[in-house]
Amino acid sequence: MNKDFTLSAYRNLLLALQKAGYCFLPFGDVRQFMLDHPHESLPDKYVMLRHDVDLRAGNSLLTAQIENKLDIRASYYFRVVEQSNQPDIIRKIALLGHEIGYHYEDMSVANGDIDKALDHFSEWLGYFRQFYPVKTICMHGAPTSRYDGRDLWKTKSYQEFGIIGEPYLDIDFRKVFYLTDTGRQWDGYRVSVRDKVPQQDEWTRTGRTFHTTDDIIRCLDDGTFTDKLGNAVMITTHPQRWTDNSLLWTKEYMLQSAKNIIKRLLIWARE
Repeated sequence: MNKDFTLSAYRNLLLALQKAGYCFLPFGDVRQFMLDHPHESLPDKYVMLRHDVDLRAGNSLLTAQIENKLDIRASYYFRVVEQSNQPDIIRKIALLGHEIGYHYEDMSVANGDIDKALDHFSEWLGYFRQFYPVKTICMHGAPTSRYDGRDLWKTKSYQEFGIIGEPYLDIDFRKVFYLTDTGRQWDGYRVSVRDKVPQQDEWTRTGRTFHTTDDIIRCLDDGTFTDKLGNAVMITTHPQRWTDNSLLWTKEYMLQSAKNIIKRLLIWARE
C-alpha cells in the first residue's frame, strides 16, 4: 500500500477518476447549470471537487497546481483567519481557473449573535469578492464551537447576498455520493461534528464506504466505484493534510489523531 495523504496519492486519485470517465466541475458551475437549465441533465459521470482551506494555505496552491496540469477546475473555500486568508495564494489559485468561495464561520465569530454574524458575513464576502466573483459559500465545521454556521440562514436567505449555493444546503445527497477526508480518513464522518450528511450511516451499513485513498483508486480501476452510488460525486479535501514533506506529514498525522479523540469526546458529550 502506498503512503496515504501525500500529493502523489492525491494526483493518483485524480488520474484514476479521469481514467474511469469522470469529468470535474466546480460546485458553482453545477449550481448555475441547475438554476439555468432545470430540465436538462449534467454529464453522466462528474465530480465536484471541493477544498476547505482551513490551515496552511500554501498546501492549497500545490493541489491547485496539480489540478491545473490535469485540466481540472475545483472549488476552494477560504476562511478569514490568517492561516487560510493569504491574498497572494488566493489570487494565484483564482488565476489557475479555480472557483473561490467563502468558508464562513460567522456565527462562531459573533458568539451566536445573528445580526452581528450577518454583518460579519457581508463584510468578508465583499473582501473575498476582490479576488473572485464569489457565488458559492460553504460553512466551516468549527468542531469546538457550540454554534452551527448554517444557523445564520434561519432568519435571512443567502440568495440576498448574490449567493447561489451552499453544499450542505443545496446538494441532494440521495443523488450525489459524498466523500470527505475529515478526520484524515475517507470514512471519518463518525469523528466529525458537522462535516457529515445523513446518508453516510446507510452507506456504511451497505458497504459503500472507503478508508484509504488506495481503496477508492482500487474501485475506480476495477469498475466497481459506481456501485458506491458514484455517478455524481462531491469530494471534499482539506489540503493541509496532503503533503510530500515527511516532517509535515508526520506532524499532521499526530495532530489529527489527537483531534479525532477530542472530537469523539465532543460528540459523546453532545449526544
